[in-house]
Amino acid sequence: MSRKTAARAGTPSPPIATRKRYPTDLTDREWAILEPLIPGATWGGRPLAHPRREIINAILYVLRGGNSWRMVPHDLPPWQTAYYYFRRWSDDGTWEQIHTALRERLRVQLGREPTPSAASLDSQSVKTTAKGGSAATTAASL
Repeated sequence: MSRKTAARAGTPSPPIATRKRYPTDLTDREWAILEPLIPGATWGGRPLAHPRREIINAILYVLRGGNSWRMVPHDLPPWQTAYYYFRRWSDDGTWEQIHTALRERLRVQLGREPTPSAASLDSQSVKTTAKGGSAATTAASL
């Protein structure tokens, strides 16, 4: 049975305990922080064929390693599954919520207020991006 056929048949990818651990995999501590922030299966939808942690591990394999989606190893969920959830969670704001939660957590650990009270914007950067690239940084020829 091919991996794709096995995934359709509901056979999940091997649990992390039985497969080779990748440097990009979440640690137990990291997963304990992220788990409540990751959406579960939708009500009335199909049950998840792969554990959410393994889906995140596949996404992190691509993002941290700079790999293409098709290079996800065979012992992680299929690349199509990882990409589907990456896009879905991008569109529904899940990644933004995770970023906000992690930022607030770090600020509290550093003894700061959870949310910043002010922001700084460099006006030169704004001017540069409006003109774009080297046109904004090079002097006009006379």
